[in-house]
Amino acid sequence: MNSLGVTDTAIIVGYFVITLVVGVVMTRRASRGLQEYFLAGRSLPWYLLGIAGMANWFDLAGTMIITSFLYLLGPRGLFIEFRGGAVLVLAFLIAYTGKWHRRSGCMTSAEWVTYRFGSDRAAAWMRLLTALMSVITTVALLAYLVRGTSLFVGLFVPYPPVLVTAVLLGISAIYTMLSGFYGVVLTDLVQGLIILVACGVVSFMAFQAAPDAAALTTLAANVTGNTQWGDSLPQWHTTMPRGYEMYESLVMVAGFYLLRNVLWGLGTGGENRYFGARSDRDCGLQSLLQGVTITFRWPMMIGFAVLGLLLVHRFFPEAGAVERSAAIIHQHFPDLQAANWHDRTSDLVNHPQAYPVAVVSELEQTLGPAWRQKLPLVGINGTVNPEQILPAVMLNSLPVGVRGFLLVAMLAAMMSTLTGTVNQTTSLMVCDVYQNRLRPAAGNRELIASSYVSTLLLVGAGFWMGISAGTINELWGWIIMGLGGGSLAPYILRLYWWRCNAWGVVGGTIVGGVGAVVQRVAAPEMIEWKQFVLMSALSFAGTIGCSLMTAPTDPGTLKKFYRSTRPFGWWRPLSSELTTAERAAWSAEHRNDILALPFLLVAQVTAFLLPMQLVIHAYHSAAATLPVFLAAAAGVYWFWWRALPPASDPGTATARDS
Repeated sequence: MNSLGVTDTAIIVGYFVITLVVGVVMTRRASRGLQEYFLAGRSLPWYLLGIAGMANWFDLAGTMIITSFLYLLGPRGLFIEFRGGAVLVLAFLIAYTGKWHRRSGCMTSAEWVTYRFGSDRAAAWMRLLTALMSVITTVALLAYLVRGTSLFVGLFVPYPPVLVTAVLLGISAIYTMLSGFYGVVLTDLVQGLIILVACGVVSFMAFQAAPDAAALTTLAANVTGNTQWGDSLPQWHTTMPRGYEMYESLVMVAGFYLLRNVLWGLGTGGENRYFGARSDRDCGLQSLLQGVTITFRWPMMIGFAVLGLLLVHRFFPEAGAVERSAAIIHQHFPDLQAANWHDRTSDLVNHPQAYPVAVVSELEQTLGPAWRQKLPLVGINGTVNPEQILPAVMLNSLPVGVRGFLLVAMLAAMMSTLTGTVNQTTSLMVCDVYQNRLRPAAGNRELIASSYVSTLLLVGAGFWMGISAGTINELWGWIIMGLGGGSLAPYILRLYWWRCNAWGVVGGTIVGGVGAVVQRVAAPEMIEWKQFVLMSALSFAGTIGCSLMTAPTDPGTLKKFYRSTRPFGWWRPLSSELTTAERAAWSAEHRNDILALPFLLVAQVTAFLLPMQLVIHAYHSAAATLPVFLAAAAGVYWFWWRALPPASDPGTATARDS
């Protein structure tokens, strides 16, 4: 089987050594206190936070999923990833939700609960529940990363994918545990630069390899069966392979996912890099940089998709070979489940001598002498597994050296997402569970030690859940639609409705969260839109009902929140107390924030489409997209950039400072 060369291995080992050295070097500075460990003392500049945000969103599993949809659909795969991969929530972070959360002066999203709802019994329970729900969500996200990583590494090393994934997670956990937010951001900077260079390399290679747009569409139709592969706009119906039929009504799917992201975006911003920002201006600038740099991800992914089409066409000139190969596996291993399919095929490829001769000979007869290179692309449904396109291209279509560099980039993408997510949730476990509920008198050394233990527990739980999952697409769908829908109402209403109180958030979170977990256990096959509608309905019913049945939040607490955060929405009892000058200033800010949103969303989507169209030589489509992008960019400049606070007066003080 094709494997890593000495140069590739040396590049990867060197990267991991540098990463661990950074963790050790930053240990002393990070251990000065919780502010230093979790927020780097609120001293990091916006450009470091912006690159960290990009690297955190540039995850390996997500990159594999999006590449799979671009391989199946061409540029239109972007619209399926309105589900989450297109990060449409970024528009809200740029416009206002990032600065709203910074103004609290809090360290964690659970501490923010006290700032918003006070410190009575309901708020205390809500703070604990917020931390626990964040832990559940993080474990699910880590499981998604684990599953994607195991699918990825199985093609490159002759060892069990689960074992290799465990080693990678262990390295990530160690340097996150030692270096805190300093190490996370500094390694994210290095990882982000590696990722951006990798984007350029893959995009250029695909641009060079791709035929003209018409020939590429014909090739894609032969490989995937999709005759509209080169189109950029979604149609009402599109061809999808077995296992992906739910996406055939593409316009409806994209519209539903857009609605979901708009709703979810309304509550974003409770992240370390916004709590740790130095000013409102820095919140906006880091978000903008994050958006600009994440754009480079899309030409890289369409590049992998193009190279994947060429690879599959070369590997499987006779279409029925894939289906017959899957049938052979099913015949010899009739009880094989989706969660174990990749582990079994990887083991067959790496250790064929451990299996009956009949299995190997039948596969070789079906796939040819190079069956060990081709088998990993065979999916459980008898079609090419699109989630394996990215690693298959890296292994079979890239030269030595380039392959090692891109492997580092992909592993960096996985590790940066893991470390950022774990650092943020560890802060909740330490500050809001251990210190706030269990050990209020704990000293700094004890709290830092508890952060180490929390990191290991989180990574361990995510690993256990990930190795039992089916496909990464299925797991991602539940996280976004089921678990996300179950927490939607508290996430939104706490920012926009004065009557939303702590008991309401507790009720909505419990009802929606428990519903999502029960659905995952009892009805895991439920389609995504039903998960979202059902869990969101439970969440809103619980939040609104419990809020109206219990007393409002303490007026003093509510007033402090309102005057320091300065939100818009249903705040009439408090907005009536503003002076005429305050009302005019707030209204101008709110008007610009709201008007900037649609321009930001359109600019973001077209910025993702344009470079993909250029990579596949779809110049007519690019010529139609460019004016739309320029018009949206002009709107962003007029309503957002001109209203950005100047560097000399970068924005409002936090509630902690005022």
